[in-house]
Amino acid sequence: EVQLVESGGGLVQPGGSLRLSCAASGDTLSSLYVIWSRQAPGKEREGVAHIYLGGGTVYAESVKGRFTISRDNAKNTVYLQMNNLKPEDTAMYYCAADQSLNRLASSPTYWGQGTQVTVSS
Repeated sequence: EVQLVESGGGLVQPGGSLRLSCAASGDTLSSLYVIWSRQAPGKEREGVAHIYLGGGTVYAESVKGRFTISRDNAKNTVYLQMNNLKPEDTAMYYCAADQSLNRLASSPTYWGQGTQVTVSS
């Protein structure tokens, strides 16, 4: 069983930065595909970025050039560096993981509890 714990959310002004962390226990993240998703009130969940086993990355158009997903296998942690944050980035951010890339996109097996990001002046 894999447990995921997110941290690093908070309140930041527009144009600011945050780094979210997703720490895993129970298995090594290096053997899992990992996705960061977000959900704002009244909106559907949106996949923001995911990272492949080999380190390749994919980003939603809305965050390209501003967000960077990375993994530190030694710390068993995946990060989401978020720069030039905008009010529309306000949401609950979740990390999720799965051994299957197909399941990652639709219904990941493992989820964290989420961390709130609020971008406001």
